[in-house]
Amino acid sequence: MPQTKHEITDVQHLLPGQLPQLPARSPDAHKGQFGHVLLIGGDRGFGGAALLSAQSALRSGAGLVSLATRSEHVPAALARLPEVMTLGVHSANQLMGLLEKVSVIVIGPGLGEASWGKSLLSVAANARQPQVWDADALNLLAMGAVSLPVNCVITPHPGEAARLMGISTAEVQANRLNVARALSQKFNAVAILKGAGSLIASPDGRVARCDQGHPAMATAGLGDVLAGLVGALLAQGMSAFDAACLAVWLHATAGDRQGTLGRGLAASDLIPAIRQLLEEQSPCLK
Repeated sequence: MPQTKHEITDVQHLLPGQLPQLPARSPDAHKGQFGHVLLIGGDRGFGGAALLSAQSALRSGAGLVSLATRSEHVPAALARLPEVMTLGVHSANQLMGLLEKVSVIVIGPGLGEASWGKSLLSVAANARQPQVWDADALNLLAMGAVSLPVNCVITPHPGEAARLMGISTAEVQANRLNVARALSQKFNAVAILKGAGSLIASPDGRVARCDQGHPAMATAGLGDVLAGLVGALLAQGMSAFDAACLAVWLHATAGDRQGTLGRGLAASDLIPAIRQLLEEQSPCLK
């Protein structure tokens, strides 16, 4: 008999009707009730990753969204996302005032591994807000350049998970459940191990799995969208584990819907579908 892809013992399957939910919004809701997400990333040559995360956070219901990125990316950000408050950052010191105003930090998309990204990550690592670490933030964490703060969600794909655990990507894929749990325990964080059958592990032992998704999702930028989505759900008051579970399901299910059109899926295609799914799950009341 062929083996199943992943062990499923004592793992919660994410299914419609059994998902964490945001509360419905009342008619007198205002932006101050739904958090302020700060996206940090977009070194030279990687500005699009940070923009995708910011767009995802904005369209997933965060009350306010700020973006700290390279100054040369500011014109593009203002043209594409005028609703996002974009700051061109030359040095980590420029983040200090902004950090006092935000409720959630998402760092890593397009951050790079050079001195600019390292300095911004060091500031974030000492901040008090709940955080989502993705992409190059995880690579720098694996290098030992910085320590992960408390109350974080980490979002590694198998290659990043391998670097974080000091093993091969093949070993990660051969034992995804144990690796997801080990990541969560090692870093005392909620860990999203991305891939077919994404796993979400909490330090308290809970594990969830999402079997949604589509082969058309095998394209660049999908992780940036997921990171911004997790940040937006945290900003709206969800716990780290619940935000990670709901975000993974929304992201994968949006991929299923958009994937019916076949190859050529762009990461930004998921964002309107995620918005629609959120409204179906947690409507705004009129």
